[in-house]
This record gives sequence, structure tokens and C-alpha cells, in this order.
Amino acid sequence: MPQARPDATAPQRSTSAEPLPFERPTPKPTPEELHAADPLPEPEVVETPVEIGPTGRPMPFFPDPPAVEKHGPARVISMCNQKGGVGKTTTTINLGAAMAEMGRKVLLVDFDPQGSLSVGLGLNPHEMDFTIYNLLMERDVTVHDVIVPSGVPGMDLLPSNIDLSAAEVQLVHEVAREQTLQRVLRPAIAEYDVILVDCQPSLGLLTVNALTASDGVIVPLECEYFALRGVALLKTTLDKVSERLNPDLQVDGVLGTMYDGRTLHSREVMERLVQAWGDKVFHTVIRRTVKFSDATVAGEPITNYASASAGAGSYRQLAREVLNRCHAG
Repeated sequence: MPQARPDATAPQRSTSAEPLPFERPTPKPTPEELHAADPLPEPEVVETPVEIGPTGRPMPFFPDPPAVEKHGPARVISMCNQKGGVGKTTTTINLGAAMAEMGRKVLLVDFDPQGSLSVGLGLNPHEMDFTIYNLLMERDVTVHDVIVPSGVPGMDLLPSNIDLSAAEVQLVHEVAREQTLQRVLRPAIAEYDVILVDCQPSLGLLTVNALTASDGVIVPLECEYFALRGVALLKTTLDKVSERLNPDLQVDGVLGTMYDGRTLHSREVMERLVQAWGDKVFHTVIRRTVKFSDATVAGEPITNYASASAGAGSYRQLAREVLNRCHAG
């Protein structure tokens, strides 16, 4: 039976992939839509833990101080505490040596009749032609006649011995007796970046002289209860000197020394210290170690005697903190 031919006028369905006029093409997804459909995992944020220092406060970073193009004028800083054995002399020697390592020109002033600073640098003060006693009491002696090298590059010394104890009695009858040290140190201020004065463990006329000549005070304080009790008396003396003799005097900082974090007593004293002095307390703390005694016997700063020790590192950090805080040099 013959098949019927399709009508040529009837519409025929196309076999191609092109859409019919009434069909809309499906749009391709944009990259943003693809990302939304399959989001990438968010990066994990890792917070760096804040280091809490021995003072109970976050430990800041102290950068190395910038190099100096020329020396002077010096900032005069006294190491002062009427209690003995708190680390004044040790701090004077090692802080000065650490600052000298950083390119500062430093002068140490031994203002204690015991002469511990001079002995701690390996010198025999009794064999000196001149000491700071001669500088204070003899008009024809200049500061350059008394200054001797300390053995540390960039650090010099004004030595002292027991003769200085007589100066306290003799200065009583002098005019402007409280400004005597300030007067004799004036020529050295233009030549040095930092002058550190090691005071005797008392609040007598010599200490008042040192405070009158100083721009700032560092108070070394042993982390022990009896050392903490005497700080109120020292603060009263500092206030009197500031009111009557040296209105520019500032407390540069309170330094915790002989700290032993293993004992509850040291931690409690440090907590009380921060409560009393606040931000004046240095973040750097000097821990108790036998290396300091060994360095004293050797007549060297710990930065030379045991350069890689924790004690040397602490005093280098203290030097950075002092220079950053006081803008010295």
C-alpha cells in the first residue's frame, strides 16, 4: 500500500540544538554565583598570645635605639635607694656597659665612700691620684683630671674612696652645698650621652647633691618585703628635692632586682610595687643569679664576663627600655 507523503506546508520540528523561538536559553552562571554555590573555606585566624611579663603586665617590644651622630648633652641619672644591698652598684655597672654596647658614651660616677663601683670595675681606688673627693673640694682639680677609663669601650669612671665620707661634713659650710656635684659635672655633660651616679645607701647631703644634679632617678628595689617598706621615705625625699632644689627631677623608673619568680613572696612584692608606682615600674626585671657575684669578683660587667647569660640579656633589655623611655641620646 503506498505511504502518504508528508505535507510540505506543515511545520516540521528541527533536530538541531538551537532553541525554538518560544524557548529561552539557560544563562551561564557568573563566577560570583559559582563561588556562592560552592564557597571556599574561610582562612583560620590564629591570635598570637600576649606575653605577660614578671610585673603582671603585657611585655612590650623595645627596639634598639637609633645610632647617635654626635655625643651629648648627657642625661644624668642617679641610682638611689637608702637601703643597701638592693643592686644599685650592680645596676650602674651593667646598665652603663649595656648602653656603651649600643654606641652611647657613658660616664659612671662613684658617689659612695665605700667605693664599690670602682672596685666592681677592677680598680683600686686607694691607688688613684685623684678621686671625686678632690673634684668636689679642690678648686684647681677639673673633671678631666679625675676621669679614668673603666676597661669597657665607651664607658669612663669617676672613682671614689673613703675620703668622700669627709666631704659630707666639709660641704655643710659651703655656699650652695647642694649644687656642688652639679657644678663640677657641668663640663662633662657636653661630652657624654648618659651619666650614671651610684649613690650611697642613705639620704644625706651626698645623695641630695646627686639628686640635685640629676635629670632622672632610677630606684633599684629588691623584691623583698623590708625593701618595699622604705620606698615611702625615699619618695618623700624625692618630692622635697623636686620642690626645693631641682624642679626638673623625674623618676625614670623603679627596677625590681633579685627577683625569683618561683617564690610567692617575690611575686607578691612585685604586685605591690606595681600597685604603688604604676607605669613607673620597669617592665624589665633583674632575676637573682650567681653570675653577678662572679662578674664582680672578676672586675667586669656581666655583659663582658658572661655575655650570653640571662643576666646580661636583662640589662641589655633594660638599656633599651631606659633609652626608649627617657629618649636619652
